[in-house]
Amino acid sequence: MTQLLYQSDSYLREFDARLSSVEAEMRAVILDRSAFYPGGGGQPCDLGVIEAQGRQFPVEKVKKHGEDVFHYLGGTDPLPSAGSATRGTLDWARRYQLMRTHTALHVLCGVVFRDYGAQVTGGDMEPFKGRMDFEFETMHGELVRAIESGVNREIEAGHEIRVKILPRDEAFQIPDLIRTKINLLPEGIAQVRTVEIVGLDLQADGGTHVRNTNEVGRVKVVDYKSKGAINKRLYIEIQD
Repeated sequence: MTQLLYQSDSYLREFDARLSSVEAEMRAVILDRSAFYPGGGGQPCDLGVIEAQGRQFPVEKVKKHGEDVFHYLGGTDPLPSAGSATRGTLDWARRYQLMRTHTALHVLCGVVFRDYGAQVTGGDMEPFKGRMDFEFETMHGELVRAIESGVNREIEAGHEIRVKILPRDEAFQIPDLIRTKINLLPEGIAQVRTVEIVGLDLQADGGTHVRNTNEVGRVKVVDYKSKGAINKRLYIEIQD
């Protein structure tokens, strides 16, 4: 089982670990602990470098398989052996952009839910760009501008962001914990990680975020589309 370091510290850029096992056919390694986010919830996986046995290996993909995190390594050097001491280094510029983008999408979700009661039906992101789908029957320019203004007001307000890992029973006592139309939490999960934008939004989430909304930057809604009778999509960009 890989200890997920990013769950408690999104700002960890480097870490030491022990190589638990090697999946040679996939050119992947499993570490006993990792700060690499393995992707999920619309947030892409982290990239970076793993150093082991005097060599550096580019991390080209990271993916969770059960309780393990697979780190897929590039290059042609022989893979390090199980038991090796390793050091992982994230592509921090990319990770931090994703953190800012993910928090921006949570602010968007919080504003839309608070002001219009609309649930999320889907979402995706890349560094400084994202899209989110909501249950709206109609969408028009005036509404989009109002949402954008509301989002930027909340970002500028400097809300603290708190992350907790709670027992399942305690977590599900929180009203409106699941903001997506479909509950994406696995059945039987014992603990639930929550992300709270204090005073605005509280929901279950597994991704990485900044510590305060004022780190996000200004958000621009660059486009909107209808994706069905009650499904409208907003596209955002972060103005760095």
